[in-house]
Amino acid sequence: MLPEKHISMDTHEIGSNREKNRAALSSLLAIIFLLLLKATAAILTGSLGLMAEAAHSLMDLVAAGVTYLAVKISSRPADRSHTYGHGKFENLSALAEVTLLLVACASIFYEAIQRLISNSAQIKSSIWSFLVMAIAIAINITLARLLKRVAKKYNSQALEAEALDFFNDIWSSSVVILGLAFVFAAEKFNLPWLAKADSVAGMVIAIIIAYSVLRLGRRAVGELLDEVPENLQDEITRAVALPGVEEVRQVRVRRSGAQYFVDLTLAISRSESSEHDHQITDQAEKAVQGILPDASVLVHVDPVQTDDEQLAETLHTLGERFGLGVHHIHVSEVDGRKILTLHLDIGDELQLEEAHTRASALEKAISETIPGIDQILTHLEPIQRQVSSSSEAVFYHDDKIERLVLELPQLMGIQCDIHEISMLKEKDGLNLSFHCSLRGETSINHAHELSEQMEAALREKIPNLENVLIHMEPLDQ
Repeated sequence: MLPEKHISMDTHEIGSNREKNRAALSSLLAIIFLLLLKATAAILTGSLGLMAEAAHSLMDLVAAGVTYLAVKISSRPADRSHTYGHGKFENLSALAEVTLLLVACASIFYEAIQRLISNSAQIKSSIWSFLVMAIAIAINITLARLLKRVAKKYNSQALEAEALDFFNDIWSSSVVILGLAFVFAAEKFNLPWLAKADSVAGMVIAIIIAYSVLRLGRRAVGELLDEVPENLQDEITRAVALPGVEEVRQVRVRRSGAQYFVDLTLAISRSESSEHDHQITDQAEKAVQGILPDASVLVHVDPVQTDDEQLAETLHTLGERFGLGVHHIHVSEVDGRKILTLHLDIGDELQLEEAHTRASALEKAISETIPGIDQILTHLEPIQRQVSSSSEAVFYHDDKIERLVLELPQLMGIQCDIHEISMLKEKDGLNLSFHCSLRGETSINHAHELSEQMEAALREKIPNLENVLIHMEPLDQ
């Protein structure tokens, strides 16, 4: 059994296709009725104006047939030959109707000029003429509103073109009625120049119709060439720049009928799990559908190496060069200065003096290899591995904390020269570091034990103490 979401989407799609087909069929039947009505009235009254309107309706019949066929074909589901569906057929239909409407506009314009040059009134007035045109206008208004509503609801260009055609027919029918009225007035009051007014009005209406038709044609061509709104790509890019996305590398959008298709390429850290990547793609899909409801979204993930990964790899490589393991890597930014803190793994066989010499050499190598690091703080201890992200910090000073640090050797009964006390305040708490000089022959294990005892004593006295970094060094350094 399919999930409920899929069932509701299929039902919605079937309902939209049915309503679009019904609207297209209604317009087709209405045009057939108008064609028969106008042709009958033209034969009975001998009105050339009605005959021209009948010819116009014949052209509309062809256009409506094309629209009905376009809606039927475009509503077909995607298949192996048309993987994006058949929606583009509506754009082709719109272009066909645009061509027919432009031909009609050119014919009206040409006919109007011919009447003005020949100084002849080709429109005859009669009660049948007025009645037929009034019925035609009423039907055109009803159908134009119906088609416009359905076209807007389902974003159908073919129905939009058909609605435009009916709205234009209202104008042309109004021109015929106006021409009939002028002809009637010309005959009634013996004012032959009034008969020319319908030709001038016809020219104006032909220009207005041609302008609106060309705009529709421009849209149809744009969508056939996969043109999208100018700011849509930027809007989608901003929406999918989610936490965890290192870079939005590609955003491609195309449309087929009312359906949008969006292809994304997102760069995500290669260290993340596949479950995390899947969560990101789901969030990106929902973000796009917040802009384009029911869009089909395809997300491609490019695994990339992040700055933190690259920094950690570089530091581990440098550490191995000097026989030191590197862990607890952290970068703080203080007033535009970058401060790197890291813990170094020292073998049990090394004494403090040798360990400090290696640590100093590593610090020098880091400064030469990694640009932009303004200060390096190291702490010597047994092997661990952990990396934390960069964060913003500010320099901080507290006389009470500084006195507490300086009194540690006396409180703990150890010989240690404490200096270079530094405090950084970050959003997670306080970072404290200082140097402690011991005798050079002190073993690394003993030095580390002393640093742990000092750290424990400080944590008991100082609230919100996040990190403590104690740099052990020999007294003669």
